[in-house]
Formats: sequence, structure tokens, C-alpha cells
Amino acid sequence: MPKRQLQGVVVSDKQAKTVVVRVDRRFTHPIYKKTIRRSKNYHAHDENSQFKPGDTVWIEESKPISKLKRWTVVRGEHQKTA
Repeated sequence: MPKRQLQGVVVSDKQAKTVVVRVDRRFTHPIYKKTIRRSKNYHAHDENSQFKPGDTVWIEESKPISKLKRWTVVRGEHQKTA
């Protein structure tokens, strides 16, 4: 079975070799039929600590790396600085 991949935005890079990624999802409410946006934070392994808050990244599920980390950063796009 292939590993799941999610796209999100880096929220925090305060920890060593770890980034916190916010993943947003949109779905229709089953009763009210209104589109709802929900988000969830994932701790992901970033070996070289190269991603900063605001960067868009793809994360992939992996075996447990620590107490909270079950995802690794696969690839990302750095935020453009003006």
C-alpha cells in the first residue's frame, strides 16, 4: 500500500530537525451542506532544518521517529521574500 502524502504550510521550526506543518482540508457538512474548513497540525522530520515558517511542503507518513513524529518532509517550496 502506498504511503499517504499531504500538503501543508510550515507553522513552526523551533525544534531541532522538526517542523510543525498545518494541513487544511475542506469538506461539505453532511446535514447543512455548507463547505467547512478544518486544519490539523503534524510534526514532521526535517533532517537538514531547511524549511521555515510559511513554506509549503509535502509530508509523507513513515514509521515512528519520536513520540510525536510519524511524518517526514518529502519536498517543499520556499516562500518568496520580497
